[in-house]
Amino acid sequence: MPDAPARSLPATTATATTRRRLLTLTAGLASGLALTACGSGGPATASGSSAPEGRVVRHARGESTVPARAGRVVVLDTDALDSAVTLGITPVGATTVTAGAPLSAYLPAERLAGIKAVGTIGSPDLEAIAALRPDVILSNQVRDDKRYDELSKIAPTVLSRTTGPVWKENVRLHAEALGRQAEAAAAEQAYRAKLAELVTALGGPENAAALKVEMARFLAGAPTRLYLNDTFVGSILTDLGVGRPANQNKPGFSIEISPEQVDQAAADVIFYSVYGDAAKSDQGKIVGGTLWKSLDAVRTGRVYQVDDNLWMLGIGYTGAGRILDQIRHHLTG
Repeated sequence: MPDAPARSLPATTATATTRRRLLTLTAGLASGLALTACGSGGPATASGSSAPEGRVVRHARGESTVPARAGRVVVLDTDALDSAVTLGITPVGATTVTAGAPLSAYLPAERLAGIKAVGTIGSPDLEAIAALRPDVILSNQVRDDKRYDELSKIAPTVLSRTTGPVWKENVRLHAEALGRQAEAAAAEQAYRAKLAELVTALGGPENAAALKVEMARFLAGAPTRLYLNDTFVGSILTDLGVGRPANQNKPGFSIEISPEQVDQAAADVIFYSVYGDAAKSDQGKIVGGTLWKSLDAVRTGRVYQVDDNLWMLGIGYTGAGRILDQIRHHLTG
């Protein structure tokens, strides 16, 4: 799936019928119905009302009043799903990458059990969301800015500006919205500890900095990308303190290369993933060419294929931890 900063899926508008049903559902919520909160043991907040212990959270679209400790949560992008699971919540609903696709496979299966699909990323099913009676909805402006008002009629909705390189800031926002700041602090501490352990395994900060590491992605029907620092993966490599090829060690999203520009992919270590049908990407032309075979990383056997869903969509502390585990396995195992 293309990356969040460079891609936004087409927004959909609820039909008149769906709007009428939403109004009926949200009116029902306002009657004060209380449900047992999933993951917290507390009551769910009625839509459009504030619990006595409600808190105001400031976010990309203004302010929302949320419960002191949310339980029934709906997440509309993969970063919000990672945040919820990392912070100890099993959402009641989540969007999927495509219709019928499973949720993020890198997350513990038992933590995903019972989550209801509520449409696809960028095209959520508002009626399905309302039927779950959430007390908080998490998303971002890239995906759901145009639907913010409709979502807010269902439950307090908290939007981050975007995803990608600001993922740690977004986790703090999600934690504030869910009343789980202590859990977020613990997750950040664990991430920092894992970084330090990996730097030690690489031989210390100087050795890590001397190692030029690259992330490449072959995309069906699009040019190959080399990821820069203003990306989720780029931020992890920066946090780790490894070196970066000179042409990639800069702000920005990615460099696009053709099979004739493979010399721009020169690095000591190349991690790569494939999005979509590999046969429709430039993977075959590139890896079968002489320019690719002449790269240092290829000649020394330091090229590693990784899971595209994790490295591109595992945006959060659990996903970042799994990526660090894979880097350690490949570079020090």
